[in-house]
Amino acid sequence: MAAMGSAAAVPFNRAATAEAKSTPAARTRLQNIDALRGLVMLLMPLDHIRETWFVYVPVSDPVDARTTLPAIVIARLLVSLCAPVFVFLTGLGVFLFRQNHTLEETTAYLVKRGLVLMAIEVLYLSPIYWGIVPQPTFWLQVIWCIGLCMIVLAGAIRLPMPAMIALGLLIVCGHNLLDPIQLTTNNPLFPLWAGLHQRAVIDLPFGLVAKTTYPVLPWMGVIMLGYAIGPWFARDSDPALRQRRLISAGIGMLVAFLLIRGVNLYGDKPWFTVPGDPGRTWMSFFSLTKYPPSLLFLLLTLGVGAILLALFERMGDSWTIRILAVFGGAPMFFYIFHLTLLRILYHSAFAIWGPNHGQYFGVANYGWVLVWYFALIVPLYVPTAWYSRLKKRHRDIEWLKYF
Repeated sequence: MAAMGSAAAVPFNRAATAEAKSTPAARTRLQNIDALRGLVMLLMPLDHIRETWFVYVPVSDPVDARTTLPAIVIARLLVSLCAPVFVFLTGLGVFLFRQNHTLEETTAYLVKRGLVLMAIEVLYLSPIYWGIVPQPTFWLQVIWCIGLCMIVLAGAIRLPMPAMIALGLLIVCGHNLLDPIQLTTNNPLFPLWAGLHQRAVIDLPFGLVAKTTYPVLPWMGVIMLGYAIGPWFARDSDPALRQRRLISAGIGMLVAFLLIRGVNLYGDKPWFTVPGDPGRTWMSFFSLTKYPPSLLFLLLTLGVGAILLALFERMGDSWTIRILAVFGGAPMFFYIFHLTLLRILYHSAFAIWGPNHGQYFGVANYGWVLVWYFALIVPLYVPTAWYSRLKKRHRDIEWLKYF
């Protein structure tokens, strides 16, 4: 079961509030980060709604060019922006948080927040799927992954910035060399390797299992690179220079993606030609591995994300940016709320009408998934906007900063 994106609130929001109020330039510099985060939060329900109302259709790989509906492949490609952009912005947020806090305060915050996120994944987000999946499973998904990455970053921020950049690049660019290492369950290192780089199922006591949906090693590199880009967003940074850097970096990543993908030797599983079907051939070209995220997956998604970050800043304080920033201002609340709402809706429909597709209740075709998606945007926006305002009014309440 895939999780689209993440919902750990980037921790610079309150730390930078006073600065953001000072000048329009400061507000724009920080609001565009919230807006990009809001965009990916708004995209992620596409996949979660599919998993709720279209669960009876077996989709082993949502981007399988041979078998998957083209509409699902396109939706999945859009949703692929979520996790990479969010993890990257989390690293950037930590740098901005660090500007207003000591190293010790930043370290303590990252460790505490990381542990809270991991606990939320295991104690709440996993159990709400029980009753839909056949076996009680702890899904170690994106929230678990971000929590663990934050704990790792708590140690990594002590490195000199050049070392941080080098380590992040080494992990992101080189981790696919580790793909051939596949351990079996009888190997004592299997649980550790499954958590780091091998998507797998770990047997637990009492008939429970844990599924390492988001092996964390590549994501550690992403959060480090997000932190390393922080100086571009420092208080005295030049907006025009920052935007040029972001666009240049984004274009560079996209060009690298096309070149490496064209060679078809490294960075992901090979793409292939589907005879007589150019559409599915192109689907194969953009069919990339997310679990764990391949080099090519990260080049494409982070490249697009960097360009969007620059474009959003150029849009200034437009109504589009303000609306997106609402979703990005309370991401943890949005994530938990929309998953909970979908579970309530599913179980209510199941209780009223019973299973209509084998053991599941579901809609007749994928078009209804899109109808549900657009119908839920406003119902999701209203409580998220309320909670975002609540956080701003009560910045002194400690627990609110974790949601």
